Amino acid sequence: MDSPHGASVTAENFGLKGPRGWAFRGLGIDAGPGSLVAIEGPSGSGRTCLLLALTGRMRPTEGQAKVGGLRLPRKMAAVRRIAALGPVPGVSELDPAFTVDEHLRERALLQRRFGGSLRALLRPRAERAATARARIDAALDAAGLDPATLPKAGRTSVRDLERLEALRLSVALALIGTPRLLAVDDTDLKLSDAERAEAWDLLRSVADSGTTVLAVCSQAPEDAITLRTESTDDAVGAAARSATEETTTEEGTADAFAETGRA
Repeated sequence: MDSPHGASVTAENFGLKGPRGWAFRGLGIDAGPGSLVAIEGPSGSGRTCLLLALTGRMRPTEGQAKVGGLRLPRKMAAVRRIAALGPVPGVSELDPAFTVDEHLRERALLQRRFGGSLRALLRPRAERAATARARIDAALDAAGLDPATLPKAGRTSVRDLERLEALRLSVALALIGTPRLLAVDDTDLKLSDAERAEAWDLLRSVADSGTTVLAVCSQAPEDAITLRTESTDDAVGAAARSATEETTTEEGTADAFAETGRA
């Protein structure tokens, strides 16, 4: 049963077929609200495609799944409204030329414009600004990122952030919209063992607060619900690589945006 905040994630015989074959197939999961779910597998095994399918960004080919009680693919648009993307290459990347403050202000503005009620838009400017600031502060706190500690504080460009700092910023941006499901790609990519532990502590704390977390990784922590996407043969591996690559090319990204708008 769903909580008021987190979203349950269930799937049975879930699969997605691309132009060159299956990206993933025959997968199943049963995770309750507030779960930490690790999508584990080697690069090219369909991990990103699975992440995007479970968040309503890619249309599955077979099987059934529900996110927060919403059936996929019938309710893809509704799933997108409750699921936020952290970093996903080619889909929701940070702009390296933007500063931390610029990213935060832009996301708060988009949230107010597209995620809020009409009544909220009609509130006095000072009240809207205070609400946006409160959302930003809460998201930064949940992501464990204090801009004051960065080299140029909030004026620090994304290109100057360390990998773990960029991950925290991406998570904070996603949390501004108070999603029921947070999805993060390449969680442990290019991180030291100590940084990897910090990244999982971050995602674990988000899950503990009630938000369900889906995280792609090469090695899942022991306490996570693990969904593995290992290829069964070379043909499937090639198909998965092809499908995954399509989500990071201009054409693949355009297809994803056509379904969702910028995540």
